[in-house]
This record gives sequence, C-alpha cells and structure tokens, in this order.
Amino acid sequence: MLANIPSPDQGVWSIGPIPLRAYALCIIAGIVVAILWGDRRWVARGGRKGTVTDIAVFAVPFGLVGGRLYHVATDWHKYFGPDRNPLDALKVWEGGLGIWGAVALGALGAWIGCRRRGVPLPAFADAVAPGLVLAQAIGRLGNWFNQELYGGPTTLPWGLEIYRRVDPETGLSDPIAGVAVDHTPVAVVHPTFLYELLWNVGVCLLIVLADRKFRMGRGRVFALYVAGYTAGRLWIEMMRTDDATHVLGIRINVFTSLIVFAGAVVYLLLVRGKREDPARLRGKPRPGEEDEEVPADSADSADGGDSADGGSEGSGTSGASGTSGASGASGSGDAEAPRSGGSEATASGASGAGASGSDASETGSSENEASGSGASGNGAKASDAAGTGTSRTKASENGASASEASGAEASETEASPSEAVRTEASPSDGEPDEAEPEDGERSKQRAEGEQRS
Repeated sequence: MLANIPSPDQGVWSIGPIPLRAYALCIIAGIVVAILWGDRRWVARGGRKGTVTDIAVFAVPFGLVGGRLYHVATDWHKYFGPDRNPLDALKVWEGGLGIWGAVALGALGAWIGCRRRGVPLPAFADAVAPGLVLAQAIGRLGNWFNQELYGGPTTLPWGLEIYRRVDPETGLSDPIAGVAVDHTPVAVVHPTFLYELLWNVGVCLLIVLADRKFRMGRGRVFALYVAGYTAGRLWIEMMRTDDATHVLGIRINVFTSLIVFAGAVVYLLLVRGKREDPARLRGKPRPGEEDEEVPADSADSADGGDSADGGSEGSGTSGASGTSGASGASGSGDAEAPRSGGSEATASGASGAGASGSDASETGSSENEASGSGASGNGAKASDAAGTGTSRTKASENGASASEASGAEASETEASPSEAVRTEASPSDGEPDEAEPEDGERSKQRAEGEQRS
C-alpha cells in the first residue's frame, strides 16, 4: 500500500545548452490535445477540418499572455517591491499562469479567429470545451514536477512528499529548477494539484455526456464547463497554502470562482435553443481552398423530390417534340409496313413522321402541352396526325389489313387510337384532309423513299 506520493527529483533536464522543462512540456501537451480533440468535435458538428487549428493560432498566444498577466496582477508582490526583479514576470517557464486570464484573453483571440473564418464563437467554444478542461488536467502535472500549488500538512496515505532541491552547480536552494538532495521529505502535504486534476477529468466526462444526451449548443457546453470547473476550484483554492493575494482575509481566486460560477449558471438558465445549424459552421474556406458544395443528388433528395417532377416534365416535353415523335412514328411505320406487304412504306412512313415531328416541335402543339409527361407516346401520334394526313391515312389502311393478315391484337390497338386522334385533329386544323395520291404519284413517292433509305 502506497504510504505517500513522492515528488520527482527534478523538473528540468538539459540537452546541451537547452533546458527541457517538464512544466512547459505538460502545457504544450495539453494544448495539442485540446486542438486535436476540438477539431474532431468541430468536424462532427458540421464544421470544416482545420478550422480549430486556424483559430488556435490566435487563441493560444492570447491565452498564454492573458494567463501570465492575471498571475502577475494578482501576485504582484512576487515581482515588484524591495528585493524583487520585475523581469522575473517574463519567466513563464517557472510557473504562474492564471486560468481566468487565459480564458478571458484566449476568448478574445478565438473571437478574432472566428471572425476571420466566418464561424460563430459560441459554437466554437462548445466544440473545444472538453479539450480545454482536459488540457488543464494535463497542465496540472507540471505543478507536480515544479513542487508547487499544494495544500497544508496531512497524514493521509495520498499525501505528497516535498523534497529539498538545490542547484547542482552553486548548492543554493532552487525548488523549481534544482535537483533533490535526497528522498527525505521536508513536508507531507495535500496534493491539491492532483485534486484539481481529477476534478477536471470528471468535469470533462460530465460535459461530454451532457452534450451527447441533450445536444447542447449556443455556448451552453462551454458554460457548463466553466460552472463545473469553478465549483471545484472554489473548495480546492481554500485548501492551498502557496502565496496569494488576499481580500478580506480570503484568497482572491475564491471570489473570482464565485463570480464566474454565478455568471455561468445564469447563462445556462437564460440561453435556450437548438444546436447551431451545421451549415453555419462551415464558415469561409481557406485561401486557395475550393468551397465544398452539396452534391446535386443530395440536394434533390433534400428538396422533397422536386427535381424528380421536373425530370418527368422534361421527358414529357422531349417525348412530344420532334425527336421522340419521329422515333415513335418511324417505329409504327417499321412495324406496320411489312404487314401491308410493302417495304417501301417503311421508308416513306419514317421520313413523313420525321417531318411531322419537326413541325410539331416548332409550332408547339397545344395537344402536346396538355398531355404533359404522360403523353410521350400518344402525343407523338397526335402531332403526326396533325402534320401528315397522308401517312396517317396509309397507316390506318395498313393497320386494318395488317390486323386481318396477322391477327395481332396490338396492331388494332395502335390503329384505333391513331384514327381517333386523326378524326379529332383534322377539324381543329380547319382544313380538309389531303386526298390520297394517285397510283402513279404513290409509286413515285415509294421510289424516292427507297433512294433516301
């Protein structure tokens, strides 16, 4: 059974002249996790891949500066006054980043990035919220390496052992960059950084589960993160014994936690509504990147089948026009001609039907327009009848003889509607039917048809 939690012997290693600081590595690892996870959540909500990284270019530097400014402002006595060096305020690697300033100024940087990418800030904040609180948990490991942010003495089995560290070259005390003299603890204290680490992991799980269950949006996931974090920071802050600015005998961060917690709860109560439309999260494409459009077939299905109706109308129009009319009439001529015993009628019928189809297409027959998509077959016969009485007369005569010769029921079906259409079409034209050509003229037409074919 573990008696106590040991502290690392050192928190800084040297690679030649370059110091490798565990605190900085933990901060960097947390930032990377927040960006990668935030980007995945952003894409899952409908945003573009890489948007979180682009916004982080602004948010991360702003957050680091804000965190340091808050720390220096609230712990100013560490850097200003007698026997203090103001330049120490720039030594971020020695620790000292206030989460309040990091979130506040980081939000300003995120707002700038969101405006440049054309995406809403609340939706972005919801996407990165779990990654932010997990990044804070990872960053707390840096406090363990630095032997900082601990509480009062304790006899609990998870108490943290604090060692005396010195600079190996000078032998002077150096709690952060030094090396432990031995493993004899100078104190066993509450590992408040560990309490906050575990609390942050719990908050991370809470907001992920709540977001999945309630599909939260409009900044409410971020507000839940802030409320959850400040609720834990409130009691953990009161356990810490490191130097801090006090107001009315209470650590200033306790008041900050109370105020921010209240603001987050009010936001959760007042803001309502569904999660943002994924289309709003697309934003602007990167320079040189083509904007992705919704595929036509997907858009058609989303429109409720309007395009399908349009397609039917289009096919009906083309069916009633010259091309379909010609093919329909030529098909009839091809089928009926052998039955009447004349192969020449096939060519004559095809050429005549083609001419009538063209006429019907140009004049815009009212019968074709009325028939719509369902009249692609009969409409062609109607335009054929209106244009070429001769070929229809032959078709009706041939249809009768073909019915008698073959006994096919289909030929009677074709001949009868054609005759009916011809009877209705001729009076509407106001012109008498063309007389049937003489035998000599018919032979001449057949000869011309053979030459054309």
